[in-house]
Amino acid sequence: MTHPPGTQPAARRTPLSAEERTRAEANFVPLVAEHLRSGGRFRVSADTPEMTEVFQGVARRVGDLLGRPVVSYANGRYIVITFGEEPETSGGATRGSRPPSLHGRVSEDPPRDAG
Repeated sequence: MTHPPGTQPAARRTPLSAEERTRAEANFVPLVAEHLRSGGRFRVSADTPEMTEVFQGVARRVGDLLGRPVVSYANGRYIVITFGEEPETSGGATRGSRPPSLHGRVSEDPPRDAG
């Protein structure tokens, strides 16, 4: 294939082997788990479908490790891994239904009239 003068061919990425993929997931799990414990989210560049799949696998494994729902959001450039909603408790209230940034900042009680 020819390229216009002064240009370089686009770099081609070699797909991960099954062993490399397994090792990548296993090695990223502790890092992602620590980021979720300390800050509630993890963001990384995932600009290929393959890397998105790797980090979705990491998110599933982190959820299993921490015993909490973990979700991932990808936009074709980045993937964000964060905690998902907790399952409903026996009282019918949902735990963790607000984004982490709102915990402790929103009152559950309606405002009371002064009169």
